[in-house]
Formats: sequence, structure tokens, C-alpha cells
Amino acid sequence: MTDRFRLTLGQLNATVGDLAGNAQKAREAWAEAKAAGADMLALPEMFITGYQTQDLVIKPAFVEDAMAAVHELGTSLTDGPAIGIGGPYIQGDKRYNAYYVFQHGKLVARVLKHHLPYKQLFDELRLFDSGPVSGPYRIGPIRIGSPICEDSWYPDVAETLAETGAEILLIPNGSPYHRNKLDLRMGHMVGRCIETGLPLVYLNLVGGQDDQLYDGASFVLNPGAKKVVQLAPFEERVVHVDFTRTEDGWQAEPGVMETQPDEWEQDYHAMMLGLREYLRKSGFKRVLLGMSGGVDSALVATIAADAIGPENVRCVMLPSEYTSQASLDDAADCAGRLGVRLDTVKIDGARDAVSDALAHLLEGTQPDITEENIQSRLRGVMLMAISNKFGEMLLTTGNKSEVAVGYATIYGDMAGGYNPIKDLYKTRVFETCRWRNANHRDWMMGQAGEVIPPQIISKPPSAELRPDQKDSDSLPPYDVLDAILEGLVEKDLARKDLVAQGFDAETVRKVERLLYISEWKRYQAAPGPRISTKAFWLDRRYPLVNRWRDDS
Repeated sequence: MTDRFRLTLGQLNATVGDLAGNAQKAREAWAEAKAAGADMLALPEMFITGYQTQDLVIKPAFVEDAMAAVHELGTSLTDGPAIGIGGPYIQGDKRYNAYYVFQHGKLVARVLKHHLPYKQLFDELRLFDSGPVSGPYRIGPIRIGSPICEDSWYPDVAETLAETGAEILLIPNGSPYHRNKLDLRMGHMVGRCIETGLPLVYLNLVGGQDDQLYDGASFVLNPGAKKVVQLAPFEERVVHVDFTRTEDGWQAEPGVMETQPDEWEQDYHAMMLGLREYLRKSGFKRVLLGMSGGVDSALVATIAADAIGPENVRCVMLPSEYTSQASLDDAADCAGRLGVRLDTVKIDGARDAVSDALAHLLEGTQPDITEENIQSRLRGVMLMAISNKFGEMLLTTGNKSEVAVGYATIYGDMAGGYNPIKDLYKTRVFETCRWRNANHRDWMMGQAGEVIPPQIISKPPSAELRPDQKDSDSLPPYDVLDAILEGLVEKDLARKDLVAQGFDAETVRKVERLLYISEWKRYQAAPGPRISTKAFWLDRRYPLVNRWRDDS
């Protein structure tokens, strides 16, 4: 009796809609598996289509093309290992999230996802039908059970597979990143491993899709939940795992054990990869952004340089008479340290022209936020003009604190195609800058060292739209603001809960009001990488118009 089984894990990056490209990736990984003498290549959930497809998978023509691509791929791989690959499946009027297994060019199993996620950013209940719990399938000497992603977060599917003869659990996933996600996954998988007494392979997708990041970080557990393989986050990997039959059943031999970085590094990697992937998958090779001399634009410029290289990043300073010399100097200093291009476009003349054009309508009124916003919107106009002319995607630079309370000008500094720090609160912006100054990794294309000038991190933030303006003129100090937002947004706390924690009642009321009345701005905001469990968009969906207020 054969007592060994080699499984090749393809922790790979699929592109939504690129059926041919994804199939080619699968072929290349299969060739590696064949060369290594593997018995099977496993690829992640919905690999042929990329993930998430959202409503694209409702379109019958797309599903038909995807099924045809899976069939063509699977039937052509005749002389080598079996292959498992995720993709959609239609049967009658039902549409399923499926996992196809081919061996010697023949379909030997089609596993249908049973539990469909519908919380946080998922809405699979409206996209797919729940399939029956599938039994295990045999590849060579071993019987494999494949709960698909969400199926492994509950005991029933894994227990059924164990009871019907599965000898290992191979779990294909499209599991998106959020901070500390690996610990959450590991807790569930340890449960399945201990309950069934079986080895468990957790194989996850890697790469970016719109606002979502898939971090890979695949792993293998032996019975007793001993981890024997751990792959790196955010990196593609093709890794071979050997299983040996023992008196106590199948066991995975110890293999690759790659370090899992701390949350600061993982968040930074997620933001950088989110930008890199969004640009690559949408066809952009260069970016530009407004460089203010402040901390947010400095961090975005750094992320961009790390994502696509300093030579592909253009920063533009757009000063008015309210722009301090310190800001001009800091922007130039930062651009120089990063090695990115810095252009200057003055907005005074354009602002004066707009003011003159509106003078007969604004006569008799006092200058206020209207005039401040004209400056911001003119910057947006000029940056978009450069973007259009040179084919460079405009990045916007508002952090989560500003996005939450609407401390940003719609069609002004909110203009742009992508926002790398959209899900990063201001207090974390400061700390992330310090982390990047102290750390450089081989996945960064930017310069090593102290690339963000320390004075940018330490100076009081200001929009510089009027004389001596400071963010603290309009908002609570950022440590207070972020703590309140953490309660309102991340934890859905009531006002009374925050007051009980010691926050000023009027301050909490003001922040809550700003949060609600800014919903319409967020609806029109650029996408950005999700790194928390309450990112604005799919994680938190509020009505644009809402008269309810918490009076507790």
C-alpha cells in the first residue's frame, strides 16, 4: 500500500475576470507540481474567476465561460498530478460556489459550498445557492475532504467528512485580510482539527481586489493541532507538503515555517499591496498625488514609492499664500528622501479668477468655509488635469479619521482613484510613519531609511486654507477623536457608553453628528484597502439620509 502523498499548495494571486490568465497560472503551478512528483496541486477558492466577483457571477455568460475554462484546464492536464481549483457551477436554476477536482483529465469530484457567508463584506447568500454537504474524494492512496472556506468555520461539514471517511481536510479559501486575522482563522481551524482528529490544510488566496486584500498565510496542522507548515502573508508561494501514513493515520511532515510579521508590518504590507494590485489590475503604471508637507500625503507618497518604485510617482505641491514655508520645505525634503518627482503649481491665480467670477453673487457675505473649499477644489481640478494628460492615477490622501467626520472637501482633496490610507486612523498614521522610517523589507521598491522627515510627523496637522489654521480648531485632538470613533464605528457603542468611559458628552455628540452627516461623502469616496473589520463601504453600510440620533 502506498504510504506517502505529496500535495502542492498554490498560494497564488488570481485576477477577477481574467479566466485565461488565471488558467495559465494554474498550468504553471501544475507543471511545478509535476516536476516535484506531486500527487495533487491544490488552488484556492474561486481561483478561475478571481475573488470576490460580486455581481459579475450573476451574469450567466460569465459563469458559462468560467465553467468552460475550468473544464478545458482540467481535461487537458492528463499526465501528472490531480488538480483542485475553485470556480462557479450552474445546475438547473441553481448557482454554486464549487471546488473542481480533476485527475488524469477526468472530473473526479465537484464539491459545493454549503455555508454561505453573509456578514461583514460578504453577501454570498444573494450570489450562490447552498449546496449539500459533499463527501470525500480519493486521490491515489488518500481520501480528502474539502470544506470550502466558510464551511470550515462551523463543525458540521468537517465532522460529516470525517464520519464518511476523509483522511485529511484540504480547505480552499478566499479569506480577506483584516488586522490579526491569522489568529482568528487559527482558532477556528484548531477546533476543526481537534474535533475530527485529522490533518488540516488551510490554503488561502493572495493578492488585492478593489478594497479587499487576500493575505495567503496558508498553513498545515497535524492531528492535535500542531502547526507544521506556515506560509508568508501577502506573497505568492508554490510549496510541496508531504504526508505519510502512520499507525495513527496520515501526518504531514514538517515543512516551510515562514515568520508572521506584527500587525504594523502586515497593515503596511496590505496598504502597499492594495495599491500595487489596484494599479496593476486596472492598467495604471504611474501615480500622482498632492503633496502638502503634511503627514498623510507623506505616508501615501511613501506607500506609492514602495508599491511601484519612486520613478513612477509624481508629487505636486499646490501652494497658496496660506501655505507656510515650513510646509514647502517639508514637502521638498520628503520628496527628496523618497526620490520621487515634485512639481509645483500655484493656485492663487485660479482662486482669484473663481473669486472674481463669483463676486457679484457673494457680495455682502463674509468669507467662510466656502472660500476654503474653493482652494481645495481647485487643487482637485489641477491634479485631475495632470492625471488625464499623463495617464497617472490620482491618489487621494484622507485618513480614516477625516473620512469618518467629513473633514475633507468633496470634489477637492477627496478627488482621486484610490486612497491607500482610507482605513487608517490618524493616530495610526503617525505610528505607521515611524514604523516605515525604522523598517525596510525586500517587498518594498522604495528607499530604505528615514524617508519621512521627523518634523512632518511631529508638527501639528493643518489644512492651511486660512491663516494659522490647525486641525484642532475644528476637531478634538486626534487621540480623543480616534478613541471616540473607535467606539462609534468599530464597536457600535452608544453615546452613553462613551460618556461612561470618561469622554465629554458634547464632544461625543459632535463627533457622532459629523459621522452621520458625512455618509454621503463616503458614498462618493475613492476605494482603499480594507485593514480593519469596519472599513467604510461593505463593512459599514448606513443610509445616506438618516434623521435618527442616539439620545442616550
